[in-house]
Amino acid sequence: MSILEAVIIAIVEGITEFLPISSTGHMIITEKLLGIPSTDFTKLFTVGIQLGAILAVVVLYWKKFIDPIKNGKWGFYGKLIVAVIPALALGFIFSDKIDELLESTMTVAISLIAGGIVLLFIDSVFKTPTVETDEKISYPNAFIIGLWQCIAMIPGVSRSAASIIGGMQQKLTRKLAAEFSFFLAVPTMAAATGYKLLKGYETITTEHIKLFAIGNVVAFIVALLAIKFFIGFLQKHGFRFFGYYRIIAGVILLILIATGYLSK
Repeated sequence: MSILEAVIIAIVEGITEFLPISSTGHMIITEKLLGIPSTDFTKLFTVGIQLGAILAVVVLYWKKFIDPIKNGKWGFYGKLIVAVIPALALGFIFSDKIDELLESTMTVAISLIAGGIVLLFIDSVFKTPTVETDEKISYPNAFIIGLWQCIAMIPGVSRSAASIIGGMQQKLTRKLAAEFSFFLAVPTMAAATGYKLLKGYETITTEHIKLFAIGNVVAFIVALLAIKFFIGFLQKHGFRFFGYYRIIAGVILLILIATGYLSK
């Protein structure tokens, strides 16, 4: 992987990580379009650069992470811990199977289309939110949102989309569901990244470290902009645009697979 390829993938990660369009799916397709071979390092890289995106959330919402510590109100962190438990458990159990799915362009295409159809109707299905602040999110709410997030272990589903839909199903407002999805990304992605790095650290070279550093810086900067855009866009327009985008992207992938341009 060259520095330019690492930058391109990091840009894709930064843009898509917090949008409901699947960052993993987009990075898989980007790698295939660029002709980057699927190796242990490329899989590690796509997970490792999530640290930059995580930092973007912490920077933008630093008060949300600091205030509970200053005020001794640990409920915020307790709910995140409860919400991340399902992903930690299932991710550990099915780690090898998830890695296998990362090879499948067809899985990404189908997941994009299916998720897009769901997003076309989500705004009309969940029209009466009752939970408007994170203080009102209960521990059962948090756990169920965490279960929804596990669907995103299938490439192309989108962790953001799954957890936001889970939040809205639990009566959170669109804005709060999106923000809780951002907060939940921090322990979820930190755990996934740490686990992958721990498993593959022996194969990391000096060149790999340089690519990781560049990728994380780029992902951090781009994610900052993407998060700000998404919250504003979501409040004004809802999810329909992202639904259409996913469907169009999925259909294009199916065409590329059918014509032999991309492998299944």
